[in-house]
Amino acid sequence: MTFYEPDAFERQQHRDITDPSWARVVVYSAHHESDALAALNSAKDADLVVKASGVGVFDELLEAAVPAMRGSTRLVAFWDVDAPATLDRLRRNPSDPFTRLICQYDLIFTYGGGAPVVQAYELLGARECIPVYNALDPSTHYPEPPDDRFACDLAFLGNRLPDREARVDEFFLRPAGISQRRFLLGGAGWGDKPVPPNVRYLDHVYTHDHNAFNSTPLAVLNISRESMARNGFSPPTRVFEAAGAAACLITDEWEGIDLFLEPDQEVLVARDAGGVAAHLEELAREPARASAIGRNALRRVLAQHTYSHRAAQVEAVLEGMEALS
Repeated sequence: MTFYEPDAFERQQHRDITDPSWARVVVYSAHHESDALAALNSAKDADLVVKASGVGVFDELLEAAVPAMRGSTRLVAFWDVDAPATLDRLRRNPSDPFTRLICQYDLIFTYGGGAPVVQAYELLGARECIPVYNALDPSTHYPEPPDDRFACDLAFLGNRLPDREARVDEFFLRPAGISQRRFLLGGAGWGDKPVPPNVRYLDHVYTHDHNAFNSTPLAVLNISRESMARNGFSPPTRVFEAAGAAACLITDEWEGIDLFLEPDQEVLVARDAGGVAAHLEELAREPARASAIGRNALRRVLAQHTYSHRAAQVEAVLEGMEALS
């Protein structure tokens, strides 16, 4: 397995992990189209070539070049890590070149989206569309002892994004304004955001601190981006990270949550600010319930929602396609 990454946006200077033992990583220059095409050409002997969405460098070029590599012994796939955004883009621009390329891929993998995304891709000509959901890596996300830095009643971790900010106002800052509980906000970009006095802001929280961040508070909050909530069936990574740390998770409401965690037993679901505040008050009266919900969530994700489960799913899909070829 080889990953090809452009040297762009200072990503190579801010990597989360070093090169893994199970894959080769090739970093290519982001300055010239020829560099991207040379990287692609070096993959010509692969059994499977995947174009990931939203790399930010030469996306349109590679979206067209990867299907051209399709052959009798080589599959080509598009892996859409933000299907709602991609589909919105295609709806806004019917002449987008990617629209006519969809049918040329053997299959489309998506970050999530469930039936609405699958149907949308099929209407655009996809041969097959398979959602592969986020999951837990138990070797990196697990329960840790409480850390005083993250002590609070409700914590939310997420960078400030246009597609999320209004929902953070509703599901985090409004509950803070009507509650006397302690709130903790982590993530980049919120420094100039007016917040109630019971909200403490941490700025960026490094990956190595995520377990303690999730394990310490009475509860942690998940807030989906607007496009993800609208499409549903798109649990963000932080849902599984929090469950992996045995956190009591409160999430905004979106269709499909019950496919991953059982409401009221493994996760608490809130429709609005009042729902978040009500859940928090109940947990403050019964902290043992928060612990039980967190333990239930951990058991569920370990049993059904690890990346080993997702890898087995992808392997089965690919083996099935090879059998048909």
